[in-house]
Amino acid sequence: MLHDRPADAPEDDRSGTAPHRVVVLVHAPQGPFELGCAAEVFGTRRAGLPVHYDFTVCTEVPGPVRTTAGYDMLVTEGLGALETADTVVIAGWIPQDEPLTPAVREALLGARRNGARLVTICSGVFALAQTGLLDGRRATTHWARAAELAARFPRVRVDPGVLYIDHGDVATSAGAAAGVDLCLHLVRSDHGAAHAARIARHMVMPPHREGGQAQYAAPSPGDRIDPALAMDRSLAPLLDWVAGRLPEPLSVEDMAGRLRVSSRTLARRFAEQLGTSPGQWLLGRRINAARTLLEETDLPVEAIAVRVGLSSATNLRRRFQQALHTTPAAYRRAFRTTGAGPGQGPGPGTKTAAPGRLGTRGSSQY
Repeated sequence: MLHDRPADAPEDDRSGTAPHRVVVLVHAPQGPFELGCAAEVFGTRRAGLPVHYDFTVCTEVPGPVRTTAGYDMLVTEGLGALETADTVVIAGWIPQDEPLTPAVREALLGARRNGARLVTICSGVFALAQTGLLDGRRATTHWARAAELAARFPRVRVDPGVLYIDHGDVATSAGAAAGVDLCLHLVRSDHGAAHAARIARHMVMPPHREGGQAQYAAPSPGDRIDPALAMDRSLAPLLDWVAGRLPEPLSVEDMAGRLRVSSRTLARRFAEQLGTSPGQWLLGRRINAARTLLEETDLPVEAIAVRVGLSSATNLRRRFQQALHTTPAAYRRAFRTTGAGPGQGPGPGTKTAAPGRLGTRGSSQY
């Protein structure tokens, strides 16, 4: 839900519409990195990129807010800022067992009633869970805090293996850096894969990280392996090899053959390192490639299907519907980059739909 734009609010520099209002709720002691994740994606203006978001920070009692880094930051906005938010970000919540005050709880529930999307980074899920908005739903947090979250909130279906989970109206992310993954995902949902990729390029990071938390969680002592052996087992060379061959009719057997392992061994390595199966990973890469081509070229759907290895327009439409809950044509209308000819990159102008979340409900990044 987008609210009426105040008379003095900045306008989007290309569409003439009011930017989507992102408000971050901070709480002492505030982690600077968690706040920085949201600020970098939503609050940093970059030359050559349209301004789609208006960024504000608020706290329960305006004034100095202590940080975990040993300094105070001055926050001038109070909880009233949440009343006009389109997206509310809870950038961590330390200590995790600190209860919400009645004022904060009501402000979060009121924001949701007003149509705001509620997003948590890392331990911020412990605050959102106290509102009851996660009851009966999947949610994630840092792998080291997942057991605590599940124990304290048994009605929340905790999934410790993913980087983020987006239900459309609420979204949660894993450890602090996964907050960047989730924020870029939300930009991708609001304004398309190409715009999110441009932001990621400015941040010098991939627009989409592979895998889930399994690759980062500390192994038990009995699971530790020799570093040289770990490098030998790394999927990175295979992933690069596949990325350059998406148009080819690659199969799981082809991928296993490239590593000279069995399909069963390949599946085990994908589960260990990426938290998904080889087939699902390959399909995801092909769909993401199709999204970019739909946004940045005039290629017909049939040609795009061939370019990304999905063989036919029918197959592309079916896979697109399953993954994003929309059609390629509808996606192109929503996120089309104008001024591009067949096979060419983006032109000087950008046309996007009003912030919507095509295909994000219930999604998670494995």
